[in-house]
Amino acid sequence: MITNKCITLKITAVFGLISLLFLSCAKQVSGISEADPWKKMDLVIKGIPLTHFSDKTYNVKDFGAVADGKTSNTLAFEKAIKECTKNGGGKVLVPNGKYLIGPIHLESNVNLHLEDQAEILFSTDAKEYPLVHTSWEGTELMNYSPLIYAKNKTNVAITGKGTLNGQANSTNWWIWSGGKNYGWQKGIPSQNDPTNREVLIDMAEKGVPVSERIFGEGRYLRPGFIQFFECNTVLIKDVTIINAPFWVIHPLKSTNMIIDGVTVNSHGPNNDGCDPEYSQNIIIRNCTFNTGDDCIAIKSGRDADGRRVAIPSKNIIVQNCKMIDGHGGVVMGSEISAGVNNVFVENCIMDSPNLDRAIRIKTNSKRGGTTEDIYVRNLKVGTVKECVLLATMTYNVYGGQEGNFIPAIRNISLENIKVKNAGKYGILADGYASSPVENITFKDVVIEKADSVYSLKNVKNVTFINTYINGKKVESIKN
Repeated sequence: MITNKCITLKITAVFGLISLLFLSCAKQVSGISEADPWKKMDLVIKGIPLTHFSDKTYNVKDFGAVADGKTSNTLAFEKAIKECTKNGGGKVLVPNGKYLIGPIHLESNVNLHLEDQAEILFSTDAKEYPLVHTSWEGTELMNYSPLIYAKNKTNVAITGKGTLNGQANSTNWWIWSGGKNYGWQKGIPSQNDPTNREVLIDMAEKGVPVSERIFGEGRYLRPGFIQFFECNTVLIKDVTIINAPFWVIHPLKSTNMIIDGVTVNSHGPNNDGCDPEYSQNIIIRNCTFNTGDDCIAIKSGRDADGRRVAIPSKNIIVQNCKMIDGHGGVVMGSEISAGVNNVFVENCIMDSPNLDRAIRIKTNSKRGGTTEDIYVRNLKVGTVKECVLLATMTYNVYGGQEGNFIPAIRNISLENIKVKNAGKYGILADGYASSPVENITFKDVVIEKADSVYSLKNVKNVTFINTYINGKKVESIKN
């Protein structure tokens, strides 16, 4: 006779066995990632789904588009995209020629494909860009639509070897930055006016709902170029992007995105090449960045807004890219309040007298957040201005960026790095006495020239393995 007690014991034994197997597997995976974190990167890559589209094609010319560079094609593109998604998706084809247009809003299952000689010219008339839920320097708001925008979409792409031209310059979008190098002069309104940028930051600190943070006309906060907001399974491939008003490619709260073979050539203010923010499972590969700001900047929200959203950016993979001009090659921060982890950078070339650093982490005690597990290997660095690695917790402190949210930076590994000229330092790092920068490893790093080996303040455990700077082997620092 089988009693309830026997049944209970058997069920308990089965669940116990399952638990042991689960713990064993978890321990095994953890052991693999700790022993060789690059295997974890391989698992992330294998797990990212690829976009797939119907073989139907919707030529924008069939919907009234005119490729003369003068006629507005906003409605023609909108009709083509809506027809495509209504019929189950496919390719929205942009043939060779120049197409003037306002913002493009993409839909699920749509591949916006540019032929090789196609160029989309985006209008510089701010009135053509409606207010949408977006983000500006790590703070959510209602502002001008990005030039290309998708929200809550799945299986979306921008492909082809054509050009996306934001047409920004010092007579339109860039002048709003308030920078004298971008056409601004005293008396011209800009984002720096008292009722603009600082008001947005204050709203976020006070917890004003995003729907009530209404900006747009008269507030001079420039729109981003390409923003995928809360999207999944996205591809951007082969296009060239020039003359951006603001941040160039901005995955926001998005997952499973591949940016492949893209060229960014834009030297305007805040022209970061790619800014994954609150985003996970992002691959950036085979791209060229020549920018007015950071080439790639991984972010996770600014101050109170970042802590409200509380989504870290993680599993960000950068492969086979070329960084030319920029404030940093691969950067984390400064909008980093929700944290960043599991960043993998490999097989990149960074070289320009106008590239300030190769790898850069920037945060402060207003941002807070934890940045950890940053893995870099196989870099060829020609010339950078300041250093190979910068890790700072005092970014812009003298600009009023001090607070009560002490950040953490730890576990940074650079391996097989060849550098001709590092500028001032091999490593420039500073933390807090209560929260030092921890665990920096340089393995098989050769820096031919640097003014100084390092400058370290409140830094704990710096390990040099087979590392040479200025022809001398560098000894580890344990403390």
